[in-house]
Amino acid sequence: MGSKYVIGVDIGTTSTKSVLFSEKGEIISSYNIEYPLYSPTPDTAVQDPEEIMNAVVKTIKEVILSSNIPPNDIVCVSFSSAMHSLIAVDDEGKPLSPCITWADNRSVKWADKIKDEMNGHQIYLRTGTPIHPMSPLSKLLWMRKEQYELFSSASKFISIKEYVFYKLFGQFVVDYSIASATGMFNLQELNWDEEALKVAGVTSSQLSKPVSTTFRLTGMDSKFAEEMGIPENVPFVVGASDGVLSNLGVNAIEPGSIAVTIGTSGAIRTVIDRPITDPKGRIFCYALTENHWVIGGPVNNGGMIFRWVRDQLGASEIEAAKRLGVDPYDLLTEIAAKVSPGADGLLFHPYLAGERAPLWDAHARGSFFGLGLHHKKEHMIRAVLEGVIFNLYTVLLALKELIGEPKKIQATGGFARSHLWRQIMADIFNQELSVPESFESSCLGAAILGLYSLGMVDSLEVVSEMVGESHYHRPIEENVQIYEELAPIYIHVSRSLNEDYQRIAAFQKKWVQ
Repeated sequence: MGSKYVIGVDIGTTSTKSVLFSEKGEIISSYNIEYPLYSPTPDTAVQDPEEIMNAVVKTIKEVILSSNIPPNDIVCVSFSSAMHSLIAVDDEGKPLSPCITWADNRSVKWADKIKDEMNGHQIYLRTGTPIHPMSPLSKLLWMRKEQYELFSSASKFISIKEYVFYKLFGQFVVDYSIASATGMFNLQELNWDEEALKVAGVTSSQLSKPVSTTFRLTGMDSKFAEEMGIPENVPFVVGASDGVLSNLGVNAIEPGSIAVTIGTSGAIRTVIDRPITDPKGRIFCYALTENHWVIGGPVNNGGMIFRWVRDQLGASEIEAAKRLGVDPYDLLTEIAAKVSPGADGLLFHPYLAGERAPLWDAHARGSFFGLGLHHKKEHMIRAVLEGVIFNLYTVLLALKELIGEPKKIQATGGFARSHLWRQIMADIFNQELSVPESFESSCLGAAILGLYSLGMVDSLEVVSEMVGESHYHRPIEENVQIYEELAPIYIHVSRSLNEDYQRIAAFQKKWVQ
């Protein structure tokens, strides 16, 4: 019997990537297509569903073509997807709206209303999705109140992955994982939550049918099968969300194992065996399978903050990097590494795009605190890198309250390539840190879930045989002491500015074009 292969597809906010793996988890080929995020106003963040659909088809086609393997040796295609997207479609499944992404903030007023006046905390405790503009629950209420013509003409409201599966197979299905990120899915009952549906103003028939993350569809539309170069009868596994599959793909699924990812945004997550929500409302709870649940917190402000530093403070480094033929981020990191931990008493709160966990405050804004005449540009750069990690640390503290001390921390995402940033995390977390070899964690997680769905692997723990470690960091004691002194100040400042965040956000909305 010949070799067998599986394709993991990750539909992300900035791009779709398909990776062809052997059944042992080795990468055979990969292909990535970027697409735009349209922001005609500061609060708007939408995409074209057709651009994403085309990227899914083309990336699958290209990984098969570039691998030279016989398409009949592909046992399944399994999916990962960004969470919280919303598309209004008509009764033929055609989009009436763009794909409204998690980053769209137009429903901020209605999220506040759900929190304050519509029993929002109780809905969160049952559904696991914090009440926030990212959530389809908030988006639907906003659409009903402010875009009623669109809302009333829609037949269904779906996510981008549901749209892709409808186009391929003509069925509206949503996996438990994506459903559990809508704010409308009862985690205990594995079905739509009646009270949440009433708040949104929709019925269960206007949403897709919830199915297990291992659910398979076959008999794809022949037009797409031909375009991808794949047999029509290859099973497509509906899969899960990118966050929970990233945990699986970095081998952070045993109890007490935590995954920290910093890409454009960031997240910190751990896997448990039953759904749990936080009485203080700081963390999410999403499904991986019926027996694996992922709790944690997403942050808006990750690598995008370092990009802001590069663009606003790093003009000379960008020029020098061009001359030297190196990455400007490497030069900025070198500068920051020369500054002592704690940036000589300079703290940075990285809330340039509002914040999700642990504040759940779309009005939050960034700030430097402790700035003195002795501080230079390099201090500001270091403080920014530390501020992103301090913020993730506050989410870790919330997780510790619920699950106890973590046993191991796995770090992934673009930041994991930076030695300095990794060491800062080990020091602020005061925890040993390892970096898995796999940079394709969501695609690998999807592939493993696909193999599990087909019964080709007995358990998800098989990932431990597929993922090695490339870097390892231990906390440096003297750095730990500095950060332990600064952390309470960092936390207190951000909490005490709560009212002022709202006031400055209102000012900006009024005066900043």
